[in-house]
Amino acid sequence: MTSPEIASLSWGQMKVKGCSTTYKDCKVWPGGSRTWDWRETGTNHSPGVQPADLEEVVKKGVKTVVIGRGMSEALQVPPSTVDYLKKNGIDVLVLQTEKAVEEYNALAAQGVKVGGVFHSTC
Repeated sequence: MTSPEIASLSWGQMKVKGCSTTYKDCKVWPGGSRTWDWRETGTNHSPGVQPADLEEVVKKGVKTVVIGRGMSEALQVPPSTVDYLKKNGIDVLVLQTEKAVEEYNALAAQGVKVGGVFHSTC
């Protein structure tokens, strides 16, 4: 199963190839995607992305996770979250969302088992 291409990104909107949903924030993994609802884990810009936000993606058997911090990088990623991924043997890239989408798509095109969480506003 391959990771789906992120077809488009603009402020507050993301489209994943093969999916009719328009996302504000999304999670992607080999074979699927869904809305990233911050309310599920109580996520806020600070302290930011928590291991609980990534568990679902990690369970899909990814080798790399790309985290998009938002267009202005307002979303924080604490060291504990990066450590959680590394302890699970997963490479992690933390980038501004436009750069994160570029990296994610490049890895997916190479056939890497890549997942991601992306914030499409601030």
